[in-house]
Amino acid sequence: MREVALGGKVLITTLYDPARASRQALKALYRSRWHVELDIRYIKTTLGMETLSCTTPEMAEEMAEKELWVHLLAYNLVRLLIVPSAVLAKVLPRTLSFKHALQCWQVWCQQRLACHTRDDLTELFRLIAQQRVESRPGRIEPRAVKRRPKPLPLLTRPRHEARAWIRQHGHPPKQRPWNKTA
Repeated sequence: MREVALGGKVLITTLYDPARASRQALKALYRSRWHVELDIRYIKTTLGMETLSCTTPEMAEEMAEKELWVHLLAYNLVRLLIVPSAVLAKVLPRTLSFKHALQCWQVWCQQRLACHTRDDLTELFRLIAQQRVESRPGRIEPRAVKRRPKPLPLLTRPRHEARAWIRQHGHPPKQRPWNKTA
């Protein structure tokens, strides 16, 4: 293994031949890895793929694969809108906001379903190009969830069994965070 110090960070790699993988090449590779992580975040969070909608284990494999493909298609369509917007604005595509592009596309589809002229598309590209995401080196964000989950227990048994238990025993008392017993 090889350790390479780059800008206050230490990268550990199995690419131990400096002639084949220079420091600058490793730095570029690390940056591209960061873009991949951002893209995965866009697919999961911005496009709403954090939880899948399949309801039974039998559906899980087939539905999960279909949902994954639909989200990847949606991601690529938004990126396809960003590229001509970036060309029009004479900037790199990565400098335009993915979320803004998605929101512009959604509003544009709601407003103009019947007419898609070249002028309409140019206006859409101009709108997408308005919101930029600047490079923010050294940015630190807390790894925490801002919204707290609901204080309800997880459903750990089949729904029909849980209903039968409630019919027989009633709902359990509510657990409040301030009066939990140890």
